[in-house]
Amino acid sequence: MTSGEPPRSTGDLDESIRAHCALFNACVATGDWTPFVATFAEDVRMVTTVAPDRPIVGRELLARMYAKHPPTQAMTMTAIEVLDDDTALARFRWERGGAGEMTVRWRDGLVADVSLRDT
Repeated sequence: MTSGEPPRSTGDLDESIRAHCALFNACVATGDWTPFVATFAEDVRMVTTVAPDRPIVGRELLARMYAKHPPTQAMTMTAIEVLDDDTALARFRWERGGAGEMTVRWRDGLVADVSLRDT
């Protein structure tokens, strides 16, 4: 990776999901979501517990969502499970309480699908 490029999946999904979470936490701290959004595919699809029937589709819409409603809590990973060649499940705890899990699928080194749910 050269300077200015977003981090990409290296094929090691354990490492990739840890890097994804670390970047998320860094963006919570700075309030700048540009580097995080850059790690998503142009046609990313994100489903959340908040609106499971209304997925966020596309990097541009995702960027607007993070700008308008930025996350305010960091997460600590508690477990990682590699599900297949391009998909991993991470369980985590929010810094102010509560837990969740996210399933992340990569395509061509970028995040293509994310499913977040509270547990």
